[in-house]
Amino acid sequence: MTINKIAPETKSDPGYAVLSDTFDEFMSTFTAFREENNRRLKDVETRKSADVVTTEKVDRISDALARQKRALDDLALKRARPALGREGVPTAAVLEHKDAFDTYMRSGDERVLRSLETKDMSYGSGPDGGYLVPQTVEAEIGRRLAAISPIRSIASVRQVSGPVLRKPFTVTGPVANWAAETGSRTKSDSPVLDQLQFPTAELYAMPAATPSLLEDAVVDLDQWIVSEVEAAFAEKEGAAFVNGTGSNQPKGFLQYDLEAETSRDWGEIGYVDTGVNGAFPASHPSDRLVDLIYALKAGYRQNAHWVMNRKTQAVIRKMKDADGHYLWQPPAAPGGRAMLMGFPLVEAEDMPDIAAGATPIAFGDFQRGYLVVDRAGMRVLRDPYSAKPYVLFYTTKRVGGGVQDFDAIKLMKFGTAGE
Repeated sequence: MTINKIAPETKSDPGYAVLSDTFDEFMSTFTAFREENNRRLKDVETRKSADVVTTEKVDRISDALARQKRALDDLALKRARPALGREGVPTAAVLEHKDAFDTYMRSGDERVLRSLETKDMSYGSGPDGGYLVPQTVEAEIGRRLAAISPIRSIASVRQVSGPVLRKPFTVTGPVANWAAETGSRTKSDSPVLDQLQFPTAELYAMPAATPSLLEDAVVDLDQWIVSEVEAAFAEKEGAAFVNGTGSNQPKGFLQYDLEAETSRDWGEIGYVDTGVNGAFPASHPSDRLVDLIYALKAGYRQNAHWVMNRKTQAVIRKMKDADGHYLWQPPAAPGGRAMLMGFPLVEAEDMPDIAAGATPIAFGDFQRGYLVVDRAGMRVLRDPYSAKPYVLFYTTKRVGGGVQDFDAIKLMKFGTAGE
């Protein structure tokens, strides 16, 4: 994952020291991986088969690389998280809402919060779905989801106030004609318009707190609720953006109709096949990755990303180009993304594994290709009864998503054409 803001490097910063040491360890592991994999490839060339011990060692180091990369991302994310309320001086209204929300969270006293939401014409009682969280909390959850949710981090994100976003587009493309300076202008055909719909669905989490935690005045409940729901929301929406059915959840880009790139129509995701069921071809496997890159039009390649899970990444990590250079390259700095053939790689565990007929590799400009729709307003309902002595906080947000440009995303299908 890419972290845009990392604290400045200082010798007195213990967080940076840990991050730097972890990055050094990661690079040392990659060097060891490269040496052992070179030995494995040399065995294949000379003996026509790799030594079993060497192969197992390469796989172990590859797994260690994956674990260290996740640890590196976690450390970079923690250092990049801003404290709540540090982005400027809050207004009196924001502070008033925050204090009222804190009182509701700790004691269940909803009188001030109810009056504020009534005044703002956003009234919602507990039985009707809870109360709106402060703007600072909603913004912080949005920032953290953008950092840890793999598809959200590279997609377009739009906030709406209604249940559905309708986006018009021209089916026939722009309509224009040539004409001489003084020549007559014939009437051009009217563009054919259609619209894409992106409905939002409810996503919820129910973190639990003990009465002693709520009574502790030192505990920042805003920060607590953010940290409790961020992972749950990121996991669920990340899975939906890839494989969601579109029914009461976003529609994942793998759930659209797939068609070979040479014969696809608008509304279908194009794919390039490997020519081998469930595997890369034995000779020159990187050629298929090159074909996938250039299946994407030039305008989309400038901001393109690879998307795959760690198992697929482990397979590609062992590949070299014709000049003997590894296709996969580690990030250049802590918090950066690994690179594959010059393009950043995003690890999404919800992508399928390599198998016959599967599409475990995606490549494209997801900012233009996939749209995430967030409905404004996140609610919390305090429930001290369902799980005594714990207090549950039923936290809900509404989110949708789907493909908005079918030319911007391409897939690698592990099979033959037409299957």
